[in-house]
Amino acid sequence: MQLLNYIKSHTNLPEKGIKNTVELLNEDCTIPFISRYRKEHTGDLDEVQVGDIVKYKEQYEALEKRKKTIIKVLEEQKVLTDELKIQIQKASDLISLEDIYLPYKKKRKTKAETARKNGLEPLAKIIMSQRTNDLSFTTTKYLSNQVKTEDDALEGARYIIAEWINERTDIRNNIRYQLECYATISTKVVKSKKEDEKAQKFRDYFEWSEALNRCPSHRLLAILRAEAEGYIRVKIEIEKERALAKIEDRIIRSNNDCATQIELAIKDSYKRLLFPALSNEILNKAKEKADDNAIEVFAKNLMQLLLGAPLGEKNILAIDPGYKSGCKVVCLNSQGGLVHNETIYPHAPQNDTIGAIKKISSLVDAYKIEAIAIGNGTASRETEHLIRKIRFNKDIQVFVVSEAGASIYSASKIARDEFPNYDVTVRGAVSIGRRLADPLAELVKIDAKSIGVGQYQHDVDQTKLKRSLDIVVERCVNKIGVNINTASEPLLSYVSGIGPKLAENIIAYRDKNGAFTTRNQIKKVARLGDKAFEQGAGFLRIKNAKNPLDDSAVHPESYAVVSKMAKDEQKSIEDLIGNTVILKKINLEKYVSLKVGLLTLTDIISELEKPGLDPRETAKVFTFNQNIRTINDVKEGQLLPGIINNITNFGCFVDIGIKESGLIHISNLSDTFVKDVSEHVNLHQQIIVKVLEVDIARKRIQLKLYK
Repeated sequence: MQLLNYIKSHTNLPEKGIKNTVELLNEDCTIPFISRYRKEHTGDLDEVQVGDIVKYKEQYEALEKRKKTIIKVLEEQKVLTDELKIQIQKASDLISLEDIYLPYKKKRKTKAETARKNGLEPLAKIIMSQRTNDLSFTTTKYLSNQVKTEDDALEGARYIIAEWINERTDIRNNIRYQLECYATISTKVVKSKKEDEKAQKFRDYFEWSEALNRCPSHRLLAILRAEAEGYIRVKIEIEKERALAKIEDRIIRSNNDCATQIELAIKDSYKRLLFPALSNEILNKAKEKADDNAIEVFAKNLMQLLLGAPLGEKNILAIDPGYKSGCKVVCLNSQGGLVHNETIYPHAPQNDTIGAIKKISSLVDAYKIEAIAIGNGTASRETEHLIRKIRFNKDIQVFVVSEAGASIYSASKIARDEFPNYDVTVRGAVSIGRRLADPLAELVKIDAKSIGVGQYQHDVDQTKLKRSLDIVVERCVNKIGVNINTASEPLLSYVSGIGPKLAENIIAYRDKNGAFTTRNQIKKVARLGDKAFEQGAGFLRIKNAKNPLDDSAVHPESYAVVSKMAKDEQKSIEDLIGNTVILKKINLEKYVSLKVGLLTLTDIISELEKPGLDPRETAKVFTFNQNIRTINDVKEGQLLPGIINNITNFGCFVDIGIKESGLIHISNLSDTFVKDVSEHVNLHQQIIVKVLEVDIARKRIQLKLYK
């Protein structure tokens, strides 16, 4: 199967779009660049579709690489025939390929191999032929010093037959089919661990059974984690007698002694070889599917989080709350720079409430603070209550901001490099304030796994997870665009075509030469060649540039066509930008060329209407119910304001202003059937919930979406 057909069979995308996208990928073009600036080539494929082409291109290349390895090994073994080579080349997936290779695979010392060395393979072939009517007499011919009895000879022959059965693709595929359709997964608690306190979170699975193909991803991952931690044992089962009968139907054609031996070999093969290998395979396949589902949920959540509403360039006072160690307070200027920090002690044991109020008031006045950001961790509600009591001389917006991952950032090399003279508490408070100003710019500094918006992120394939989350971050960064003169190194590293090393070089150039004034100046950065410029320039913004297009998503390669439009309309580019009346009247057909098509021209007009527009909403103040401080204050039937802080396949978690988040199960999101939680709610969405149940002992709150 050729690459284009392979991708087409998995995506159903048009062949021309696949072909041109593959060519662009082979030219080292990035997904954001291809989907944004090469729409004519791809047929307007979006980022997800281009990403799918990348995924299946890599799968195909891995398959082809494995085929070459297997062919080489078989050539070295001198067993490669033309027929076998054709079989290998036709294999469309790794499982079928490995089945073809299985009989030729070098094995560790097996019972079948020992039997062969003892000269029993001819006897095994005679038994499989099922033609002899005097098996006992035939068997005596194969006795030797190593094979002393007829029973020993028959046993050895059965081991060889069992191996042949295990290597038959049709039999393996039949068992796979039964496992896929009928397998059950069951669990039992390890008795010695039943009373273990840590095991109690898995007690739902102390005795559990259900169809494997109906086990949702979150439950399978929980079961496998419980097994990995030694609290339960997991078993995969199908109806054994039916499976054996299916194999017998394919092999046994007689009713003599040979048939009896084959029947014994089938049972041995199934128990010792087929079922252990294929049940592990089906469980691994189910785990892989569960991983993919969990990673997809994490990716959706991360995208929503990164594209969360920014407050923008404001002077912000940020507080990292605490009790005994106090509340760390920092003041940031409108560019996110740290201008002041200190610690206040409004809570127990010091209880210096008056001193804290005076200090906050004076800092707000001294640093012209426009908004206050409070971390949502320990002592958050008490700190918020304190701040809301203060009567400021002007209107100050107060926000509660997620601290998830802030401690990871504050101890990281990035944070140490940014603030070498400050401790982790100051860095953490700075991160809280910057998250309010621009969530994307700050959160890219943190390992996405640590942000806490997924399910079982530590149990899924870590390589797959990292790759998926990196793609999400890259997509978000390039969707918004990056101010090259203010962006941090981590933020720049996610720009299309840039990467960590060029990001470092951009910062070094900026530090040495000052702010960039034109996009062309970017080419002067060390090692930033024409390809990197082509891939990244459209996503890098330069504020107050001489050419206003430098602060837009219009790619430099299209500047000439914009200049021609302006000239034809007898306007300057500055006058053309934002002039909706003129822009809507422009006949785009007039500007179509081999390099620029209608799709690109339409994008250019949209960008000129509102150049560099940030698609994100602006951050809005949210207030929790001030009477709810702990889980003991939450009562069944209450209607409470809340913010969705995590989304899973089985529902969403809601911050109602206390330590414990409540759960809206998927069945309580709507009065109608809900297939996808993300279709009904978004991360950080402000909602009203109804309390259905409060379990204080287990610290669980069940909620229903009210509005």
